[in-house]
Amino acid sequence: MSEERRSKMYMPPLPILQPIVPLGVRINKGKRTGVPVPLRFRISALGLASLRGARGYRAAQCTELAKPLILQDLPPPPLQPHQVRVGVQYCGLNFADILACQGLYQDRHTPPFTPGMEFSGTVMETGENVSAVKEGYRVIGVTGTKAMAAECVVDEKMLWQIPDSVSHEDAAVLPIAYGTAWLALCRRARLQPGETVLVTAGAGATGLAIIDLAANVFQAKVIAAAGSDPKCELAVTRGASHGVNYSRGSLREEVKALTGGRRVDVAIEAVGGDVFKAALQSLAWEGRIVVMGFAGGKIPSIPANLLLLKNVSAMGVYCGRYQQEDFPLFSTAISSVLQYCQEGKIHPHIGAVFKLEEVNEAFNHVLQRESTGKVIISMK
Repeated sequence: MSEERRSKMYMPPLPILQPIVPLGVRINKGKRTGVPVPLRFRISALGLASLRGARGYRAAQCTELAKPLILQDLPPPPLQPHQVRVGVQYCGLNFADILACQGLYQDRHTPPFTPGMEFSGTVMETGENVSAVKEGYRVIGVTGTKAMAAECVVDEKMLWQIPDSVSHEDAAVLPIAYGTAWLALCRRARLQPGETVLVTAGAGATGLAIIDLAANVFQAKVIAAAGSDPKCELAVTRGASHGVNYSRGSLREEVKALTGGRRVDVAIEAVGGDVFKAALQSLAWEGRIVVMGFAGGKIPSIPANLLLLKNVSAMGVYCGRYQQEDFPLFSTAISSVLQYCQEGKIHPHIGAVFKLEEVNEAFNHVLQRESTGKVIISMK
């Protein structure tokens, strides 16, 4: 890789974690010299944990906003009565994680913190008041941060048991992408069998989840829109009836032609800018458009006359707010997609798997728009 390209990357390769150095030993070019060192020599968090008789665990930490993450060894926090300690197998990488590490996410976090909002893993330990899960249970979990680590402590209500037929890899994809997709289609758009759905950013994690659910669970017809031909082709292989490359030509005219002039009943829009306007114009009479994000970076304004002329409904979906305001519905969304996965109705698409040591490369992979489907981080 050229130095010019490397300089443009958001995060350079992850620095190698330094070994733990015992007191009284100096390291010189990788060799122990036996020369005494002052007692003020800095000890890592894991070293301190070891001195206290506690074990440590690896975590990717944001120690400074808009800088590379670093691997650190952290002492395990004590469990509260209602909490569960989970050995994380995989952490789903969301664009919100990247925004949080840049200081640009709506929920601000002060460094140092460990990013990661969703995970799959195995229960290691439970608090004294925990009854929903037991040690050894395979679970998925949702948390604001902390999941990009070998261990994660969460409230028991934020865990859902993984069915035996579902792998840890597939399960790690479900909470955010499929949970959001279920809420967008079922709760907000109230999609009906036989209706036609337009989904933008159709090759992304949530876009493919919407295609999967709409086509295979809700029995709807799906038109996927994406920014390249390969991404459109992927969307079609995952269940879309048609793919439209909105980087060339008119999305509005393509949708009109594909629907015989009728247009679509529902649009799930995640790009913003001109793509949002084209999706709005592609709605049929009494159509519904659900705003899911602004991947293109431009937040659009809604022309109210378009809502009026076709009796169109415009709404948003934000998975995290349901977690706060209507937790039973949020939990139903995740339980539902777990059941669909168990029944073989849906098939999550994993675009790439990175090791925890490669977390900065994973961030770059997403930022450079190289990813399709879900990117997950492995703790193995």
